[in-house]
Amino acid sequence: MENYAAPARPIVAAMTNAALAEPHRAVAFQGAPGANSHVAALEAYPDGLPLPCFDFADALDAVKSGKADRAIIPIENSLHGRVADIHFLLPESGLAIVGEHFLSIRHALMATGTRDELAEAMSHPQALGQCRHWLRAHGIRPIAYADTAGAAARVAEMGDPRIAALAPPRAAELYGLNLLAEDISDGERNMTRFVALARGSQPPVGDGPWMTSLIFEVKNIPAALYKAMGGFATNGVNMTKLESYQRGGSFAATEFYCDVVGKPGEPAFDRAVEELGFHSKSVRILGTYAQARERG
Repeated sequence: MENYAAPARPIVAAMTNAALAEPHRAVAFQGAPGANSHVAALEAYPDGLPLPCFDFADALDAVKSGKADRAIIPIENSLHGRVADIHFLLPESGLAIVGEHFLSIRHALMATGTRDELAEAMSHPQALGQCRHWLRAHGIRPIAYADTAGAAARVAEMGDPRIAALAPPRAAELYGLNLLAEDISDGERNMTRFVALARGSQPPVGDGPWMTSLIFEVKNIPAALYKAMGGFATNGVNMTKLESYQRGGSFAATEFYCDVVGKPGEPAFDRAVEELGFHSKSVRILGTYAQARERG
């Protein structure tokens, strides 16, 4: 609780008490009340009780310990790329991806003073990156902070009219700040994709179409990735995302995260994953879930 700025603490406490009283309805999110993840939790689970957590690890721990039924985590943004490293967060957590949600992002500038007084803006690095051209054009220096709404609470706590926060518009109301500018993203189509995480493997719910997320490590031989991908091409299975990453900083082997249209039990999908496994040292399915937005 002490990690949050003082104006956020009573709101965090009230939300936490409500969520802990009904853990089967609790949806953990990273950030202070009013953050984009809070908005996503409300949109994705209208009957849920959002549970604020200071960082991503805390949100996952809330689900693992049974304090929350699920967590909702941002993983990629249309303007600024990767948000959370889901391939690092998930494998050791024992959680599975059970859903996805797309949130249209609206960044607003808010402060205790007026726009003429501003010199700096605090926010999450993702938000600052998504508004970097606007900030530069207005001579405002960016300052990184843990999350968007948390920055709004901190600005309210400091009371310095020279420092603003970049956060969703609702944060200005929550923390008593002046709303100075709205919709200041550098692109008109600013969208963040969230995934919902729950304990253990769960059967897909809904009518589809389906997405499956998985991680794999190819064998350390020439053309290993090319061969591993061949099964998806020959079986007509659409891979919508492929990202490489290094685990442990060794640079000895590359691992990959991918999203694929389809689910286990579909013949084409099963054949593609079988061939992927033949050319890989390891393959792990992180979850199968209904598409929130159709691909292709």
